[in-house]
Amino acid sequence: MAFWTYILRCNDGAYYTGHTDNLEQRINQHQHGEIPGFTSNNRRPVQLVFSQAFSTREEALTAELQIKSWSRAKKEALIRGDWSGLQLAAKKQFD
Repeated sequence: MAFWTYILRCNDGAYYTGHTDNLEQRINQHQHGEIPGFTSNNRRPVQLVFSQAFSTREEALTAELQIKSWSRAKKEALIRGDWSGLQLAAKKQFD
């Protein structure tokens, strides 16, 4: 079984990061406001912009928590797959 860490871009431009063991179902739940909290109100529709599979829930949760602590620029570099931009954003975050 795979576990996923994912990032959604919300209708208002905000990013939401989460983890799940069923990515398609979870995105559908977010899309329909079935998950209380951040994506349940004016932030829909949402768009999946990043996902990564892990072999354990612990790995997926660790990645989720790490990404949640990142700056917007660092998240956007990850979404683009821009590894040099990711490193640059990480450096700027700690300057």
